[in-house]
Amino acid sequence: MSNDTQRLLDFAHELAWQAGKITLRHFQSGVAVDRKADESPVTVADRESEAYLRAAILARYPDHAILGEEEGSSGAANATYRWILDPIDGTKSFIRGVPLYGVMVGLLREGEPLLGAVNMPALGEIVYAGKGLGCFWNGRPCRVSQIARLAESLLAPTSANGYEHYGKSEAFSRLSAAAGMLRTWGDCYGYLLVATGRAEVALDPIMSVWDAAALQPILQEAGGTFTNWQGVPGVEHGEGLGTNGHVLDEVLAKIAGA
Repeated sequence: MSNDTQRLLDFAHELAWQAGKITLRHFQSGVAVDRKADESPVTVADRESEAYLRAAILARYPDHAILGEEEGSSGAANATYRWILDPIDGTKSFIRGVPLYGVMVGLLREGEPLLGAVNMPALGEIVYAGKGLGCFWNGRPCRVSQIARLAESLLAPTSANGYEHYGKSEAFSRLSAAAGMLRTWGDCYGYLLVATGRAEVALDPIMSVWDAAALQPILQEAGGTFTNWQGVPGVEHGEGLGTNGHVLDEVLAKIAGA
């Protein structure tokens, strides 16, 4: 099974890398911005990136199912493998010419996260991991940090405000007050910082499955955790909390009000 996972991970790496090249053709170009039904922004770069990803997957694995942010679901509902795609995570950064956006490729096997690849095209960073295979940062093995106290930790949430909309403002205030440093290097990049040992905590009060599917295997294989705000692993909770593992209990205690 590990050989199968490795082949799939190599393919996911290539997918994320090539899709990233597509996004760079439009980056810092004054690309036009449309609004989706939920008022979130979308660009031709999002659409072209996902179209490439879908076509490449279906050409290689026609029996695999796909769920993407822009085009929804395709394939059999009971498919063993389901690719979860976010063609540009951090579109708001992308349209402002800020390089903190990523192409996210995740794969579920029988509903469980198997692997993930996240490419930060404008930064020249790609982080990827497969279950039982370890986590890699630009080809080098990477691990979470060994910091074990929240007071010494870097907290990297996607946003510094807006938590009141999700009933999480007090929890976030406790966390940010207790953390050693707060920087909003947001969206997927904060979680990659945790996986590569450059931050200890990343979190989002709201998260779609395509934002999360690639992150759980990356963080777990790097020695960390990806859970909801109650510490339960999973990619369909609608929220996200990534840690280096060593500070997880303290983070959960702060969220709970301790």
